[in-house]
Amino acid sequence: MLVLIAATLLVSGLATAAVTGDERPMDPENNLAFQWGPCDPAIVEDPSISCSFFEIPLDYHDRSAGTGRVAVAKANATTERFGTLFLNPGGPGASGLAALDQLGSTVLSLTGGHYDLVSWDPRGVGPLTIPGDIVCFSSVEEYNTFWNGTIELTGIEMTGNFTDPQDIDALLSQAPLMQKKYEELGERCLQQPSGKYLKYVGTAATVRDMVAMANALDGAKSPINLFGLSYGTVFGAWFINMFPERVGRVVLDGVLDPILLASEETTTFWPKQLMDADKVYDAFVTGCALAGPDGCSIATQGRTPADVDANIQTLLQRAHDAAHKNSSVPVTSADIRAQLGSAMYSPDEWATFANVSYPQAVDAVDAETSGGVDSRAVKRQGLRKRQNSDPDAVIYSGQAIECGDSVNRKGTTMDDVFRGIISSSRTSSHLLWPNPLAYCPFWPVRAVERYQGPFNQKLSNRVLVLSNTYDPITPVSGARALVELLGEDASLVLLNGFGHTTVEPSQCLNEIISAYFVNGALPEDSTVVCEVDADYEVFTGIDTEAILAALVS
Repeated sequence: MLVLIAATLLVSGLATAAVTGDERPMDPENNLAFQWGPCDPAIVEDPSISCSFFEIPLDYHDRSAGTGRVAVAKANATTERFGTLFLNPGGPGASGLAALDQLGSTVLSLTGGHYDLVSWDPRGVGPLTIPGDIVCFSSVEEYNTFWNGTIELTGIEMTGNFTDPQDIDALLSQAPLMQKKYEELGERCLQQPSGKYLKYVGTAATVRDMVAMANALDGAKSPINLFGLSYGTVFGAWFINMFPERVGRVVLDGVLDPILLASEETTTFWPKQLMDADKVYDAFVTGCALAGPDGCSIATQGRTPADVDANIQTLLQRAHDAAHKNSSVPVTSADIRAQLGSAMYSPDEWATFANVSYPQAVDAVDAETSGGVDSRAVKRQGLRKRQNSDPDAVIYSGQAIECGDSVNRKGTTMDDVFRGIISSSRTSSHLLWPNPLAYCPFWPVRAVERYQGPFNQKLSNRVLVLSNTYDPITPVSGARALVELLGEDASLVLLNGFGHTTVEPSQCLNEIISAYFVNGALPEDSTVVCEVDADYEVFTGIDTEAILAALVS
């Protein structure tokens, strides 16, 4: 999943009233749709943020399906109010309440304090929204028992770009079992209490939820303002094309190509998202080499980026070989690749991986190869976000939303999926592996409403599209594709840096975003490139500019 933010939330003092997308707007000065109250300070730490519930229909096209509710949080404008700005942090499955708590002050500053910031836990997310977390296992023990003996727990073992015949045979031999397991998982999820909501969990309905909230807050014809990040750009692309006449000031950062998502199975779509992943990895090893051993423990004095890469590959090979000898070793090459892939999301994490995670992995693999490690019955519980109020529950909210939005099942087999993984390791990225989008060919439910185009509607206002030049999971090609579809209704600004979404600091980029939200101004050029601030160091003494220069030298 394209997750940016995940946290467990418990909010108190919330009230609810019913407003749906086609009702007459309420007076924003006398708004009964929201009854704002304090959030639980143990969860939402910012005391200036208030919380409420908002009632929604489960199915906007069939009101007999019943109603649900979303948990909503708001940070008030601090100066002359221009309206409401909705924040969608992506995921899918990320908590909007957590996002506002963590990002609220930053976004208020970027927007000049002119907007009430509103975010929410979308349907399918969190313990307070209904439908909330999609729980498929009531405990970690159930999860481990179900997946025991499969690559769901062990990860995929490989080296290089999947050229070892033993690794290939080992993966393909699990195809029949894994297909059976994924099909059983879908039925298991349907049988859980949250299973009855699976068909109502989807992005199109969440778009309608936001429009209904905007109607209540600002009026039925008001322009709707949005800041969408990562998978929030899918949400944003759907919104601006489903409701082109309601588009206000919209910023989309870290863009997925909406045409690909609407037309391809997730298992073929995902490798295309990794097309720049190895370029970000190249930047990481380059920065490490420039920093030297004093700033990056993987480097050795006077060595090159290729030497840093060789050190990492040697560790991966040793972990791989240890796992082949004992499948219960604590640290496998799959574990190390997962940590490395996570670090690539943000250059802020590069030094931590290099100087903390990497040495720990070296020590663990040393112990494995020396025979000093006890075997385990179960390797780990897996990478499942646990936002549910039950701390033992294992949830599948992200998968439910991704798969609910995806194209119809096409008879793809797990053997097809695995052969695609092998191929993508040679054409897309040799380090980063597909996320649980592999579930979707076998997921039993699609959302009752999906938006699959057109994506070139004429918009009531121009939108601002942002991208890094090197993003490991939403390559710049996605932003370019969306801007090409929207034509003169979109402006593209690139940040010449690394990571997922424009996470590196840039005064140039901040000024463009602020001018857009405050004055509606966008750059005259069709594409503007901003640089990362020179005082931002990725490794001690090494900034983004130095890494970029070394990459092209």
